[in-house]
Amino acid sequence: MTREPHPVPVVETDVPARLDRLPWAGFHWLVVVALGITWILDGLEVTLAGSVAPALRESPTLRFTASDVGLANSAYLAGAVLGALFFGWLTDRMGRKRLFTVTLLIYLTATAATALTWDLPSFAAMRFLTGAGIGGEYSAINSAIQELIPARRRGWTDLVVNGSYWVGAAVAGGLAVIVLDPAVLNVDLGWRFAFLFGATTGLAIIFLRRHLPESPRWLITHGRAEEAEAIVTRIERRVAEEGHALDPVDQKVRLRARRSTPLSEVFTTLLHTYPHRTALGLLLMASQAFLYNAIFFTYALMLSDFYGVPSADVGWYVLPFAAGNVLGPLLLGRLFDTVGRRQMIALTYGLSGLLLAATGLLFTAGLLDATTQTLCWSLTFFFASAAASSAYLTVAESFPLEIRALAIALFYAMGTGIGGVLAPWLFGVLIESGSREQVLTGYLFAAVLMIVAAAAAWKFGLSNERKPLEHVARPLSWHED
Repeated sequence: MTREPHPVPVVETDVPARLDRLPWAGFHWLVVVALGITWILDGLEVTLAGSVAPALRESPTLRFTASDVGLANSAYLAGAVLGALFFGWLTDRMGRKRLFTVTLLIYLTATAATALTWDLPSFAAMRFLTGAGIGGEYSAINSAIQELIPARRRGWTDLVVNGSYWVGAAVAGGLAVIVLDPAVLNVDLGWRFAFLFGATTGLAIIFLRRHLPESPRWLITHGRAEEAEAIVTRIERRVAEEGHALDPVDQKVRLRARRSTPLSEVFTTLLHTYPHRTALGLLLMASQAFLYNAIFFTYALMLSDFYGVPSADVGWYVLPFAAGNVLGPLLLGRLFDTVGRRQMIALTYGLSGLLLAATGLLFTAGLLDATTQTLCWSLTFFFASAAASSAYLTVAESFPLEIRALAIALFYAMGTGIGGVLAPWLFGVLIESGSREQVLTGYLFAAVLMIVAAAAAWKFGLSNERKPLEHVARPLSWHED
């Protein structure tokens, strides 16, 4: 006798509409803080790696060259790429919340172990694992932001959370000033303490994230409608207790529950259903990855090699640079929800490229010193920070819920692999040459990538502002009556 397959349940729910109609409340601030901390940690990690670069060369244990520093940074990025792919795949299958703890523990362990390394292979291996932990969080966090935040505030929230990376950069800059001061710690202890500080700081996140729920949208698509209903009801009760009035909702969606989405359907959706979105997302991610990883991983080498800035003083130059990066998404973010996605993405990418090219030409002409070089970087990255965050926003909201986390991981991996992994090593080699003209070629290449991305965003960008996710990209599990 042939056993009949169990019918796949169809869920009719108003949960997405109820989440989108919520007024901004304390719950949404919890999401911003609990998820933004990951980017603070990433900023802390990358900035420490950049700030301690001169110390790694002066360390009697390591004695790195500029290209060794670039290679170690590339190992971090390679780990982030592979971590994003593996954990992004798991996030769509196992949920957003469950992966938070696993990836965070990998990050904490590997960062602490970095402080105990003794040569280039051991240092690069620990940087690889640290990157895997951070990369694994990208997918879960960007997915959760999209699925928990009301549509009318989604752009600003995504940009601010991703921009919080630079709060970590500022903290790392201040920390570097202290621990790299030879009067405080000797050179071989200073960089080790810097990485231990990063691991210790991350411990607080485990407790904070206990208060974040699983994404109700994810639960619905996996046949767990009762859990989703209970979570949204708790959120609504909390919002009402803060004195907010809740409007009635009469919009429902019908979804056919599924356990997972085959990879064949993932690639069919990306390459055949949404080919223009796929091409644009890849270009946005790759261009900003090259810009950031090329400039930021090697800024300390630029300051020390071309301007003679002592390694103990590099942190002072990070602070204004980080301030520009924090203020960009914070001040420009609301315009992505009002003026529009397409217009603002094109504007921020285009201005970033033009300002970077101008900075490179001024540097080559010898018209800058360490202070004015930093100010030029700060102005450029005021716009570049918003641009980079908008790349994550574009990818995260433009594809169906069932493949959102893996899509983010794929675009991050391809963008970073194409535009980011080789950039630190390449710029390390250019800086080590001592030639301003060679460094300029790297600047101009990065600038052209950003300008091309701006043109593509203007032509092919989507007007996703203030639209529910289900309208931007219909779920694959959508069920017609």
